Amino acid sequence: QVQLVESGGGLVQPGGSLRLSCEASGFSLDYYAIGWFRQAPGKEREVVSCIDGSDGSLWYSDSVKGRFTISADKAKSTVNLQMDSLKPEDTGVYYCESPVVVTHGCFRNHGPRYWGEGTTVTVSS
Repeated sequence: QVQLVESGGGLVQPGGSLRLSCEASGFSLDYYAIGWFRQAPGKEREVVSCIDGSDGSLWYSDSVKGRFTISADKAKSTVNLQMDSLKPEDTGVYYCESPVVVTHGCFRNHGPRYWGEGTTVTVSS
C-alpha cells in the first residue's frame, strides 16, 4: 500500500528556514519520482520541486530556485525539502506526491497518483 507522510512544517519568520520531510512506503525511490507541491489559501496547488529517484533529476520552480533544496535519502525512503530564506508568499500547505514526471519540468502523473495529508508552513513576523 502506497503511503506518503509529510512532516516538518511550522511557523517561521521571514528569512528563516524549515526542513520538510516526506516518508514514502509501498514503493521504492529507486524507481519513482516525488514532487513537493504547495497550496496557499484561496489558490490552486502548485508544484514547487521534484526529484526523480531513478536518475537523480531535479527540478525547481522559479519562485523557489536558489532558496529550496530537494534531496532523497533512499535508505530511509525519505525525500527532504530544505527551505531557506523563506518569504511570506511561501506560506501554504505542502504536500508530497508520487509519481510525477521530471522532464523539462515537473508534471503530475495522468494515471494513479498518491499524496499525503500535508504539512502547514506559515511564514510571518
